[in-house]
Amino acid sequence: MKAEVREMKKQFGEIRLFPETLDDLWHLSHLVVPGDLVFATTFRSVEAATDKLRPEKAEKRPVRLGIRVEKVEFHHHTNRLRIAGVIESGVDVTAHHTLSVEAGFEISVVKRWRAVDCERIRRAVDASAYGVVHVVSVEEGEAQVYRLRQFGPEWVTTVTIGSSKGADAGTRSVLFEKTLETLAAVTGPVVVAGPGFVKDEFAEYVKARAPDLAGRMVAVETRRIGRGAVQEVIGQGILDRLLGDLHLAREVALMDEVLVRIATEGAVAYGIDEVRKAVAYGAAETVLVSDTLLRDEEATAVIEQAERVNATVVVMSTEFEPGERLDAIGGAAALLRYKIV
Repeated sequence: MKAEVREMKKQFGEIRLFPETLDDLWHLSHLVVPGDLVFATTFRSVEAATDKLRPEKAEKRPVRLGIRVEKVEFHHHTNRLRIAGVIESGVDVTAHHTLSVEAGFEISVVKRWRAVDCERIRRAVDASAYGVVHVVSVEEGEAQVYRLRQFGPEWVTTVTIGSSKGADAGTRSVLFEKTLETLAAVTGPVVVAGPGFVKDEFAEYVKARAPDLAGRMVAVETRRIGRGAVQEVIGQGILDRLLGDLHLAREVALMDEVLVRIATEGAVAYGIDEVRKAVAYGAAETVLVSDTLLRDEEATAVIEQAERVNATVVVMSTEFEPGERLDAIGGAAALLRYKIV
């Protein structure tokens, strides 16, 4: 993501945003909300003046529109973000229009920017400096490849060769060869994960045949395979070493701490009502909110109050397991400085 502050006064102003990846579109789906004013150059049917008795078919021309947002929909399977609303600036004022935002499509957003919005933009801008991380779970006879989006792990492909039981060296070599072919186009860091020695042998195989990829690869021991291995990789903080402050690793650690404190009756609050009370008492140190609550007025009020009392606010993606777990306990939780009786 590229971002440029055009004008800002007391948190209200215009920021120009240039999404470069699918992750950036996901971020925009949470940054742009109903009521915002979005400017973009788009195509719209414009009737040209003509001297003919029969009017010609309206021609679609590029126009600059300002749209008051009514609805935002993120379609990560089609790599598009749809922003619908009423035109306030440009041609056909008061008519409805839908912007179809893709990577490379620039928009400007005018709104009151919350601290949590600015933090999301910062993360998106920082992440653009790195290639996308891939995690390869390797076991006998099978390798699963996942791409780590900022909204969670995305399955890419599964390579299966022979049987996982009693696989010989020849079968293993074929698995390694086909898995390496799958990773040929990967430009960012790669984590090879799994239990036992198969992952280490694959890492050695890559080192001998693709030294450039091997230089961006790290092998990690995990108890689980597949998506579970990805979860362990994030939880172990491996990605922090690869990319620095990766938000997903933080989400795993924070949610684990919430659940531990709930189980031990520690200093924690969960559910929007309990979190609101903890914030009002000044007891909340870190407030976790699922992204599904960002458009809820009650939750938004709690977030704003938490920011005013200098609590850290972390928005968690429900596309990823920690966010799903938070959603299951009401969508909000707070790690407290002290217990509230």
